[in-house]
Amino acid sequence: MTMLAKETIRLNVNVKDKYEAIRLAGQLLVDAGHVPAEYIDKMIEREEALSTYIGGGLAMPHGTNDSKAMIRSTGLAILVVPDGVEFGGDEPARLIIGLAAVGDDHLNILTNVAMLVSEEEDMERIMNASTEEELISIFAEGMQG
Repeated sequence: MTMLAKETIRLNVNVKDKYEAIRLAGQLLVDAGHVPAEYIDKMIEREEALSTYIGGGLAMPHGTNDSKAMIRSTGLAILVVPDGVEFGGDEPARLIIGLAAVGDDHLNILTNVAMLVSEEEDMERIMNASTEEELISIFAEGMQG
């Protein structure tokens, strides 16, 4: 699954606020070559317009609609934040997934990820993953559909 790589995963992250989390996730997408650096500003812009907190401790920051043309390839950046970070939801986000998706990929990814983390057991496995490889395999199983 090329959209997710060890290089775009950070376990046990501490961030002071959601903007730091978004910038970190965005930078991982930039470093992996999925998007140009300007995409990070579009992720912040999107967050200011409407929170990307989904529920159940998950936030999925992504760019604005007009930033789609910037995306070079579909990719995910995953931050595991054990202490959580406030994203404006009913509880802090502990799993932050930065998303850059080409075409209609983002709908499939959002659906698959939302279903994956809605299973409490899977969310626990994600939060407790001790290596990037372990996290990738959990996501690979969950994204089969």
